[in-house]
Amino acid sequence: MKKILTLALLACLAMGANAQEKKESANKNKPVFTTIKECKITSIKDQSRSGTCWDYSTLSFFESEILRKTGKSVDLCEAFVANKTYMDRAITAVRMHGDVSFSQGGSAEDPLYCLKNYGICPEDAMPAPGSLYGDSLNNFNEFFAVMTPYVEAVAKSNMKKLSPAWKKGLQAILDTYLGKCPESFKYEGKTYTPRTFADSFGLDWNDYVSITSYTHHPFYKPFAVEVQDNWRWGMSYNVPVEDINRIIDNAINNGYSVMWGGDVSEQGFTRQGLAVAIDTKAVQSLAGSDAAKWLKLTQSQKTNLLDSLGVNTPEVKLTQEMRQEAFDNWETTDDHGMHLFGLAKDQNGKEYYMIKNSWGEHGDYKGIWYMTKTFSAYKVMDFMVNKNAIPKDIRKKLGI
Repeated sequence: MKKILTLALLACLAMGANAQEKKESANKNKPVFTTIKECKITSIKDQSRSGTCWDYSTLSFFESEILRKTGKSVDLCEAFVANKTYMDRAITAVRMHGDVSFSQGGSAEDPLYCLKNYGICPEDAMPAPGSLYGDSLNNFNEFFAVMTPYVEAVAKSNMKKLSPAWKKGLQAILDTYLGKCPESFKYEGKTYTPRTFADSFGLDWNDYVSITSYTHHPFYKPFAVEVQDNWRWGMSYNVPVEDINRIIDNAINNGYSVMWGGDVSEQGFTRQGLAVAIDTKAVQSLAGSDAAKWLKLTQSQKTNLLDSLGVNTPEVKLTQEMRQEAFDNWETTDDHGMHLFGLAKDQNGKEYYMIKNSWGEHGDYKGIWYMTKTFSAYKVMDFMVNKNAIPKDIRKKLGI
């Protein structure tokens, strides 16, 4: 009987394996990636139900910078950065009488500002995400439902003079949902303050710069990218579109990673782990469908068609004008930050950037995305990099 059961089990496993093999071989266009170059990264995290991609991606970027500099792996605390940042953002909103946005979002400038001005602590020096309100991961729904009306009530009040009490009340909300930022803590047998801990990595926080590419400002000069989550008005150096991937390639090839912020709401950014700047007109032609037929397809039908094309999905030919138009007409939106850490190629030899996301081990590549160079240059709004990773001729033009 045992033998029969064993044989039956083996047969089922074989059938399952064959079915899976047939399913995978059914799409010969499915990408097969080979790594060309990658920087060391720390473990995949999950921001869960919180708008803190800017926090997770930028701290992941700095964790890789610490690895590059010291060889040590450290888990930096996103809650510490969020606690400090939301207080700063609330103060700005109140100063502006509510005429700037107060929201969960942010930019790479926020963790950098925190590291420069407040320091940082390790992950385990504060309560685990969600633990203070009975969750296993971040869930900011109730948190911001409580905090946003509080900030707006102060910012838009008609009082002639504010007392300092509102800041104490807000700090209590922040500490209740995120945990109190420690004044000191022990790490690997030593006692640190947030300031001395940040200084212990040996990084120069002034080495980190933001890069963008738009024509409504002069090239090779800095300006503040006009998006709501750049509420600190952090400056980005403006370069021509062809310099974007030159800088990123030079960084990766020299062991530096990049904090990438941009638009992932495009159809070409799949939830399975691929990002392609789709040329929709060319896809219609390949599908034997004119525009009218394409528009009649359901979203699911379009997705299936695009997925079937895989590595052979045609991409747009990017120009500076296309980047600018997409920014000005709101097609390119500031909606997600990720950590770009490597370079890979598919079976056709096409190159992609390797991206560490903050959605847990999601998708076909367990939390890693593969983004074409065209998608990156088209949809990046700005990116942070160590200035020493920028090609010398570009650095000279930027004056850094």
